[in-house]
Amino acid sequence: MDFIHDNAQYEITIRDISAAADVTPRAIQYAFREHIGTTPLEYLRRVRLERAHRELKSADPARDTVTSIAGRCGFSHPGRFSSAYKEVFGTEPSRTLRSG
Repeated sequence: MDFIHDNAQYEITIRDISAAADVTPRAIQYAFREHIGTTPLEYLRRVRLERAHRELKSADPARDTVTSIAGRCGFSHPGRFSSAYKEVFGTEPSRTLRSG
């Protein structure tokens, strides 16, 4: 989990996560499912979304954009980011940015 939090902004894979834990990808998937109730990549996605949410709330809409914040948080596709964000937080990221 520390590896994910420390590297969420990068393009990391299940192999990267398992290598950091010095276990097989299968073992890391099992451990996450057993102890956290999700997959490592879903956990990574959630960490990224939470980070983006915090940044959007504190950003200056005159200087920051949703796309730049999403990119800094590890999302490379703005449309997918917006959809995932709205699914989790119930509002568009642009609305969060404007209301911060």
